[in-house]
Order: sequence, then C-alpha cells, then structure tokens
Amino acid sequence: MKLSRLLPALSLAAACTLVPARAAESVVNPQVKKIVDEVSEDRIRAIIARLVAFGTRNLMSSQDDPERGIGAARKWIFQQFQSYSPRLQVRYDQWKVKKTGRMFRDVDLYNVIAVLPGKTNPEALVIVSGHYDSLNLGTPANGRQGGAGAAGGEQQSAVGERPTQANWEKIVDLPAPGANDDGSGTACVMELARVMSQYEFNKTLVFIAFAGEEEGLVGSTLEAAKMKKEGTIVEAVLNNDIIGTDVSGDGRTGNSAVSVYSDDQMDSPSQQLARYAHAVVPAYIPFMQVNALYMQDRLGRGGDHSPFQQEGFAAVRISTPNEILANEHHATDTLENMSVPYTARVVKVNGAIAASLALAPRTPDILTQPRARGANAGANGSLPGGGSDAGSPSFNPAGGPPRRLPMISRGSGYDAVLRWRTAGSDADIKGYAIVIRSTTAPFYEREIFVGKVTEFTLKGMSIDDARFGVKAIGNDGTESLVAPYVYPARNKVVYETVQ
Repeated sequence: MKLSRLLPALSLAAACTLVPARAAESVVNPQVKKIVDEVSEDRIRAIIARLVAFGTRNLMSSQDDPERGIGAARKWIFQQFQSYSPRLQVRYDQWKVKKTGRMFRDVDLYNVIAVLPGKTNPEALVIVSGHYDSLNLGTPANGRQGGAGAAGGEQQSAVGERPTQANWEKIVDLPAPGANDDGSGTACVMELARVMSQYEFNKTLVFIAFAGEEEGLVGSTLEAAKMKKEGTIVEAVLNNDIIGTDVSGDGRTGNSAVSVYSDDQMDSPSQQLARYAHAVVPAYIPFMQVNALYMQDRLGRGGDHSPFQQEGFAAVRISTPNEILANEHHATDTLENMSVPYTARVVKVNGAIAASLALAPRTPDILTQPRARGANAGANGSLPGGGSDAGSPSFNPAGGPPRRLPMISRGSGYDAVLRWRTAGSDADIKGYAIVIRSTTAPFYEREIFVGKVTEFTLKGMSIDDARFGVKAIGNDGTESLVAPYVYPARNKVVYETVQ
C-alpha cells in the first residue's frame, strides 16, 4: 500500500525500544496473485448461464421442481460448492419465514454456505457474498419499463406503489433470469470458492449465496443476526450485487472501475474496509480502479451488506457504476445483456481483497480494557483534562462499565501517544504501521512502520487536527485492516435546577 513518505519528527515512548521509522513498502503476495490469475471468465459465464436456465429463482417459486425455480437453483449451488474441494464445509442455513410484504405466504428460506477453515486465526471470518434469488416485477403500473424494484431498498415497484398480495402471487412464475441481478454476484461467490479452496489461509473464508434479497434482504438479515447472537467475529463482508454491466442505461461506458459502497459514518469499520480495498487492489489488478464511496448504497436503495452493518460488522457492497435499470427485475436481465468480461474483472477484485485479508494478521485492538464505573481510567484511558465521568465519552448512562475508549492521549500535553494490543497470534506479526491523514482527506496520507511495539509517540504532533490509525503487518507483508482512533461523542447530560 503506497503512501506518502513524508514523516514527522518521531520518538518512541520511554517504555519502547527504539526502532528506525520508515514508510511501509507495498508487498505483492504470490498466493494472492495466483488467486487473481486463476479466476476464469469461462467458468463465470457457465455459472451465470446455468442460473438463468432455472427460469426463475423467485423466493416464492417451486422448492421441489428439479429443473425450475429456487429449489433447483439452491441444490445446484450446494452441489457445486461440494465439488470444488473436500476442504469446503458446505451447508444450508434454513429458516421458516412468516408471510409479509412480497412473501405472501410462509416460506422456507435457504442460504447456501461454504466454509474454508483458517489455520492460525480460524475464529475470524472473511465473507464473500451475493444473492441467488431473482425477480420479475412484470409490466410497471405506469406502463413504462425500467426502474429497479422496491423490496431490497430499491426505488420503485413495478406492480404499483403499494403492492398487494395478489400482485406478488401473479409474478411468481414469470421468467426471471436474473443474470446480472444477481447471477453475477452469485458467480463471483462460486468462482472464488472454487479457486480459493485450493489454498490455505490464516482466517476462515465463508462463501454465502443469500436468498430473499428481493423480498427485503431477508436471508442476510437472518444470517447477520445469527452471527451477532453467537458472538461470531466477522472481520469483513464483501457483498456483490449487480457486477455484470459496463454500459449504463444512458450510454455511459467503462470497464475499468468498480464501486465499493461503505456507509456515511466517518472512520466506521465499513469505511475502513472500503479504504483497504482501495489500497490493495492496484497492486494486483492495476487496470481496475476502486471507487470507495462513503455512502451505504446507491441513494435510497439497499443490499445484503446493510444488515451486517446494522449488527456492527464491517461490510461493503461491490457493484458496477454502470447499471441498466430497464433490465433489472425484468425478463431482459439476460446473459446477452451483460458483460461477463467485466464480471470477471470484479471477481478478481474480490479475490485480491478477500485473500489479502484472510492471509493478514488480525486488526490491532486500540480500545481500553473495561474498568470499574467511576474509577480512574489510568494510562490506557485517561480523559484529557480529567474531570467527572458524567459528561465524558466513557460514561455509560445505562449503568455498568464505562464505554471502551481509543488509547490515544497527549504525551507532555502536545505529543500524540498511540497504544494498542495484539489481536490473534503475535507470531504472525512482523510489526505495526501508524497511518495518518488530515480530517478532510478520504484516504490515509502518511504511513510509518514502527516495528513490533505496542506504543508509539509522534513528537510535536497534535491529536486534535488529524486522524490516526494503526495496522498490523504480517511476516509475509500482508496488512490488516486499520484500527482507527475515533473518540465517541460525549453523552448528553441533563442537569436539574433549583426553582
């Protein structure tokens, strides 16, 4: 990851051993490069063609027909996952979902999942996902073709502004090829499962084909809530939805860029993942540009990454900048109306990001340890200026232990002192790098490799006018996500007055 080599005057805190400061150098990992090179355009085309051949993959379509409908599609995806490698642990996550909205009756929903267990940090998951269900909304109520449907956070319904149960029953068996939406994303998940299952990784890779996206992100919502409840460590979700067109409906063209939507919260986990993608991809696919967008999705719309964000996980949507809205959710969403070569490029982008993350160390822990309420935070969490907990960011108005705070403080009042802890296996880590950017910059501008220490002082640098972060560098040069030093806003305090 190439960053500016301009460095401020630096010194280690007294407790640390002096390590020469230098800018971290970009490292091309040979395993990641092999994975990118082994992505097959022909296989991607064959996967999408087979998905289209099921006629429809509407969630409410047949579960039992061996040739047509969502049941036949999920069984085929399951069998394909099994055929790739005996190391893949393939399963269904199944729910019986009550009728609501487009689900005009109770329905069995199956997410199809293939797990590639990691070696040294198997508890940390890197997820690559897409949705395999499809939808044809028929002829719009206004008589016009075009426009994306409303269920997954889309813009409008093609069967009227307020769909009725009768509407959804009528469209279940309409041809819904779903080549681009989201056969392209499903092909990405399946092709990377095939390629990456031939290799070993430090973290666990999880490949998920969601169902029920078109009915309101149902499968991903259930999956994200399940992982949160079980305390699963989800390091990253790369959700692929509509990655198959390089010409937009208004004629705009471009096959050398891909959009990565994160969210609107500055320095959120999802924004850090988008920055990671922006930094990693050029080393492996120099002809592809990552457009890191600090929006949750296209305006007013949504995808299967959103429920994971709502559960606190880092998740992004990967999508084409050039959509053809007239084909989405219609019978014209076919293989002939999309670009498989462009899809293959985006699959390579996913491979570079997912493989780099799965080989890299865990992200450092930069938050204070929980402490007794009202006790002094001490060196790892003292609030600048001291004072009562009641108005501080650490104060928990609901009671219990105070919130954990980032371990950043003012050394001698005017220096930036950063502390962190190793997450995962320390043996996998070569050292750490501090990254810095101005508060208005979208990407980190300076990087300082500080060695295998857990505390560093930036002499003469104020913590009040820049953004700081730290990342772990693996022995093989792979890099973790950045842990940003973000202070929470102060809690609102209400004072009683005497009349």
